[in-house]
Amino acid sequence: MAQCAQSVQEFIQDSFVPMVAVLCSEEAERVTRRNCLSFPELLRPFCRLPSEGHLRDPNNQVVVVKGLRISVTGVNTRPPNSGEVRKVLSQAVSGCQPPEGLPANVITAGDYDLNISATTPWFEAYRENFLQSMPPTDHEFLNHYLACMLVVSSREAVPTEQFLKLSQEQHRIQHSGEYTHPKWFIPNTLKYYVLLHDISDGDEQRADSVYEDMKQRYGTQGCYLLKINSRTDAAGPDEQMPDPWSQYLQKTNLHSPYEETMVNNVVENNISSEVDELDSSDGVPESHPLKLDQPADSGFPGDPSESVNSADAAKKQGVVTPVAAPTTHGACLTLNDHDRIRQFVQEFTFRGLLPHIEKNIRQLNDQLVSRKGLSRSLFSATKKWFGGGKVPEKSIAELKNTAGLLYPPEAPELQIRKMADLCFLVQHYELAYSCYHTAKKDFLSDQAMLYAAGALEMAAVSAFLQSGAPRPYPAHYMETAIQTYRDVCKNMVLAERCALLSAEVLKSQAKYSDAATLLIKMTSEDSDLRSALLLEQAAHCFINMRSPMVRKFAFHMILSGHRYSKAGQKRHALRCYCQAMQVYKGKGWILAEDHINFTIGRQSFTLRQPENAVAAFRHILINDSKQTATQQNAFLREYLYVYKSVGQPPSESSLPQLPLPCLHSAQTRVFFGHERRLAQGEKQAATHVWLDHPYDREQAQLWAELEEQVVAVANRGSVPISFQPTQYCLSSHTDNLRYPLAVVEEPIFVEIVFRNPLKVPLALSDLSLLWKFTAKDFSALQGGTLGEPITNENEAATGNAAALNNIISTEVIPEFTVSPEETKVARLKLLPHKTGELHVLGVVYNLSTRDDENSASEGSQLMIVRGRQDLEIQGPRLNMTKEEKTSVTHGPDRRLDPIITPPMPLLEVFFINFPSSLLCGEIRKAWVEFVNVSAAPLAGLRVASTHPEFFTFGSAASDLTPVTPTAAEHCSAYKTMATPPSDGTVTLVSAATFGVNGNDRPTVVDIPLTGGVLGPGEALQIPLWLRGPDREGVHEIHFLFYYESVEKNAKLSHRVLRHTAFICASRSLSVKATACRSNTLPGRGKKEEREEERSGNMLVFVDVENINTSEAGVREFHIVQVSSSSRQWRLHKCINPAGDRDSKLGSRERGKLCFRATRCRTQEATSGTLEKYTFADLNLGNEQIVSSMTPCADFFFRRGPPSESRKGVAPTGLIRRQSLTPASNADDSMTSIVRKCSEVELDIIVLWKAYVVEDNKQLILEGQLHVALQTIGKEACSLSQKEDAQEMVLLKFKPDLPPPVSRPTLEQLSHLIKTCLHYPESYDHPFPQKSLCMVPVTLTLSNCSLAQVDVIIDLRHKTTSPESLEVHGSFTWLGQTQYKLQLRPQEVHRLSLQACFFQAGVYNLGTPRVFAKLAQSGTMCETSQQSAMPALIIINSV
Repeated sequence: MAQCAQSVQEFIQDSFVPMVAVLCSEEAERVTRRNCLSFPELLRPFCRLPSEGHLRDPNNQVVVVKGLRISVTGVNTRPPNSGEVRKVLSQAVSGCQPPEGLPANVITAGDYDLNISATTPWFEAYRENFLQSMPPTDHEFLNHYLACMLVVSSREAVPTEQFLKLSQEQHRIQHSGEYTHPKWFIPNTLKYYVLLHDISDGDEQRADSVYEDMKQRYGTQGCYLLKINSRTDAAGPDEQMPDPWSQYLQKTNLHSPYEETMVNNVVENNISSEVDELDSSDGVPESHPLKLDQPADSGFPGDPSESVNSADAAKKQGVVTPVAAPTTHGACLTLNDHDRIRQFVQEFTFRGLLPHIEKNIRQLNDQLVSRKGLSRSLFSATKKWFGGGKVPEKSIAELKNTAGLLYPPEAPELQIRKMADLCFLVQHYELAYSCYHTAKKDFLSDQAMLYAAGALEMAAVSAFLQSGAPRPYPAHYMETAIQTYRDVCKNMVLAERCALLSAEVLKSQAKYSDAATLLIKMTSEDSDLRSALLLEQAAHCFINMRSPMVRKFAFHMILSGHRYSKAGQKRHALRCYCQAMQVYKGKGWILAEDHINFTIGRQSFTLRQPENAVAAFRHILINDSKQTATQQNAFLREYLYVYKSVGQPPSESSLPQLPLPCLHSAQTRVFFGHERRLAQGEKQAATHVWLDHPYDREQAQLWAELEEQVVAVANRGSVPISFQPTQYCLSSHTDNLRYPLAVVEEPIFVEIVFRNPLKVPLALSDLSLLWKFTAKDFSALQGGTLGEPITNENEAATGNAAALNNIISTEVIPEFTVSPEETKVARLKLLPHKTGELHVLGVVYNLSTRDDENSASEGSQLMIVRGRQDLEIQGPRLNMTKEEKTSVTHGPDRRLDPIITPPMPLLEVFFINFPSSLLCGEIRKAWVEFVNVSAAPLAGLRVASTHPEFFTFGSAASDLTPVTPTAAEHCSAYKTMATPPSDGTVTLVSAATFGVNGNDRPTVVDIPLTGGVLGPGEALQIPLWLRGPDREGVHEIHFLFYYESVEKNAKLSHRVLRHTAFICASRSLSVKATACRSNTLPGRGKKEEREEERSGNMLVFVDVENINTSEAGVREFHIVQVSSSSRQWRLHKCINPAGDRDSKLGSRERGKLCFRATRCRTQEATSGTLEKYTFADLNLGNEQIVSSMTPCADFFFRRGPPSESRKGVAPTGLIRRQSLTPASNADDSMTSIVRKCSEVELDIIVLWKAYVVEDNKQLILEGQLHVALQTIGKEACSLSQKEDAQEMVLLKFKPDLPPPVSRPTLEQLSHLIKTCLHYPESYDHPFPQKSLCMVPVTLTLSNCSLAQVDVIIDLRHKTTSPESLEVHGSFTWLGQTQYKLQLRPQEVHRLSLQACFFQAGVYNLGTPRVFAKLAQSGTMCETSQQSAMPALIIINSV
């Protein structure tokens, strides 16, 4: 139980006090009425005695009476009926609320910190009023009158006669038998005569003389002269007199003005039909169970109109009178009068009442002592003689029918009870316990259960109050008494009193568990108020235990709040639910939380606490509720109703925060720019960026790198320090630390993510954005502010969102429905019309439930509320400095705070006839259209791509006819000429013409504009050639178009447009090529041939395979032309047989072509043309494709570098960096010289046509494939082989040793010298005449390197294998058999030899061995050179 202001001893003593009746004459009543008080009310503040009283018990032991209080009431005070009691108790509870401003009582129990009121004054007020309202009963005498004061005024003509009349009236009331009330303790009631003298209006001497006469007549201890009203004039305005009566009289007022208002002003609404009034079932039954034989309307002494205490009786009877202005009590009394009244009460008690009680205790004790010697049987017979009218004893089985057993007043058992009650009233608890215990046995033996229960109750209390605690508190006595009252006697009032007393005793002994059990047992359906109070006290017992039972506390507080609500105590119900909420909140008790919040919302709404009601309903809706859809719909409707009822008037600008739907601020995305355009016919718009595109971090990095490349080119190779990649779409994945830039007159889209946590749909309407805007002029140097910040909050609150459209046009979505448990995206648009700083604050909308059936009813219109939700985005956590790492600090997120910049050009790009699928290497001509849709001209148009080899816009010197897509529909993408098959046509082309500088591919391409500017509204169409990727599959190709404004913008330097194309590449042809060195040396042919042979030639074998799987409908491929491009070599002629000119390849067919390649002419390799490429075209049909022009040459120069060259560059550079000594430098140069002997820089371009059947139409596709020949004898392929996955590199903790110095391989050294033998194919010799045949042979040596070479020719080598001897025979060389020569770079030397044959036959002259080394190689040994092909000679004998 909660703490109380009184101790349990004080509480019990004040619950049972001596009762004193008052009878006043009319004149005496008039004297007291001058102070607006009746005589009992006059005495009430002074009824507690400040000093101790004494009396002697029957054993002549002194008994000290401390803090005694007496109760003085009018003799004709009628006990209130049950309805009045209910009303008084209800008002006592409702009028006593928790005190505000007091420090909170925080109880820590485990994980809980509970803020609980330490005291419950409303419970104490209820308990006090309950005990005071108990009527007197026949089975106990504690509430019976012990004495009666007879009060007469000194102004009476004959006061003694008036005293006699009042005395007779008292005797008549007590002994006539006409009245059942009041009840008197003993027959000889003490009569105390009081002479009341009004000092301000009376003769004091006469009063003294009358008092002297009274002392003679009644004795000094039986009368008293009380002088009052000593104040003659009214109190001054500054004089403050104490008013001790107000606190006592206020308790008797049934209604205070505050409670009257609260009770009568309950608003009926759809939330609850309950009215804050008393429940008809609350309180005790209509017929008071203690009024055993009381008539309905009579039984009280006198008529109220004739009563001298009618006013006091009216108050006791609960008559409601209009409450006037506050009345001043005791206006005629001074402090001396207060002392006189206090002295009077003390004199009456000590000299009148206590002696009277002491005398009666002795008399009753003597009667009991005289009976102790009698036997039990005789005593039982005596009881029968004295109690002849008593009901006979009954069996235990008939116990429930003995509740109505009555004893006559003179019964011995009642005498024992009287003595016990007298001893209890004067605090002689030991003797009282003894008497109660004796009476209890007698009552139980007679089965008088009502009497026995009373004796058990008081025996337990007396045992507890005994000083020194000689015996433990008999709690089982109380339990028996409560059970008897409740179950046998059916008297809940007495049972409740017993439970209240016992609970206080148990609480004082820290037996909280027993107290809680007792209180819970006393709850029932007959009184909601009592049950609520007891459940609340039980909850306090649980929380005050040594190990607090927090959940039991919360559960019983909920039960208490429910009963409070049924009893009409809305404030107390709300308090209980709020205290219980502290336990259930955030612990996973979702359904319990919903119930508590729902009840708190209802009670708060009823009590005019709209903020609390809205907050409680908000908690129900924002959490993930487990309720059913029907229940959630009810919650939502109640919330909207409360919100609508207590919402702010529309005139106020501040919009309330709405809890639904849930707004995921972190997922908000912002897009700057126009909505994406869809394709228009053959035109395909650039994909650019849009909100539908998911964010890809790798793609974003790729676009940023492309933009950085273009910006570097536009700024002459350097990227500005202030460069930031353009971000059109901002989200939680992007870098939002800087203010984004938007352009005036271009829309801003804000994508907001709503989630409906409920299982019912939500209907939103008039959805728009809230913003704040500050106008600024960025054209000025300082960017000055042009005005105060402007916001649309006021307009949005009234639903007039279009009021500020001249500054920023705000889109309004009229209807937006979110389905149950759906996450839905809303896209809202803003269109700024002025430059400045914009801040998007949140969203505003109308919230309602979706009810299709009642959508047209007026009720549904009332269920719409308008509110807002703010967009609050937390930035990323900072983790750079030490302070940021050790603390949780978040950076800003600026995605909702764009800066509106001055106008900028806006480019749109359209692609015409752009394919979605191509064959590998296929050439297709498309068109691209650039449109400036803004009011500002644009310049500096460039494009960058991740696949620059995929497209070309052509060279500046190329012929761009035809100029329109329609005219070019059926034309070839190549520049062609009608030419019959012939030798290679040679053209010199500079790489710079096609935008290539060095070996770098052009990643950024400038797009020429007429006059360098594309004006507002202008459009430009230019052709675009596309080449299918070399690898099959789906390819993602990115284009980034860059452009600038003609007028420089301080905030925005450039803009970009993105396009992503997906191309599906299918297989076409696979081309493999091999270069072989030709062994022919300059001979006696034509002059041109001799020059070509002198400059060098080789054979090129081209192997073509159709690897197409006919998926694209390709029937066959035609090889129409083979071209070459190189700075050193060119294809000279095709040496295939004449019948194989037209190469047709069906599916999976292969063909092989053989070409002779020669070095470019020396006159072409002048200094001015070193960087020029020689294009040679060998057409196999009747049409020649000019490979040196767009688009063939463009794609050649844009091709990717071969993998071999990429692999070979790095090691060379590495060796060069690590070559520190002169020897290593020499080795390096020697390596390069040797490598060049076998290197070939020759690119083969195979041009083909394919015939495709599509939609019953035959189409001709054309394309080109590239093969880069790098080394003699090494095969090259058009399809780049898949590179093996890089092996995992192990971690090494020691530095690697430098790689060894690279030296030329034996294979490379074997290509230094090219040899050739010149001899007659057959030779006739007359062996019979001459046995030796000598044939002249010329050995031609050609230095293939660019350095001097030392050569050794050894003729001594002979073929030793028997197979070779059998086939070729043996011969010998005559003359010098070993030569040592030194050949200059590319020198050709002829050596004359003599071969000697002994007989006819076939001989192989290819036996000379040639060894060579570089002259500068020092000690390096000579390396054997590759032998020539077999040189066979036929020797005929003639």
